[in-house]
Amino acid sequence: MNIQHEESETKGAFYIERDGIRAAEMTYSKAGPKKIIIDHTEVSDKYRGEGFGKKLVFHAADYARNYDLKILPLCPYARVVFRRNKELHDVT
Repeated sequence: MNIQHEESETKGAFYIERDGIRAAEMTYSKAGPKKIIIDHTEVSDKYRGEGFGKKLVFHAADYARNYDLKILPLCPYARVVFRRNKELHDVT
């Protein structure tokens, strides 16, 4: 699965495209040079139940590890994924 990333000076998003549409997206805001805040996760109705949202959260955690960042999961969905998966706690 190809997860793509776009980023501006203050915001960013990880997303998955399928069938020419953005099937899933997780957005974040930058909170200084070493922290990102996950503020929204959304999966198209057509792709619900396929684990796209969880894959985006895990991808964000890998991204944070690679760039020595911490994550604050404000998005309710991301917060649940972080709470249920102890292997993500190193980036919070």
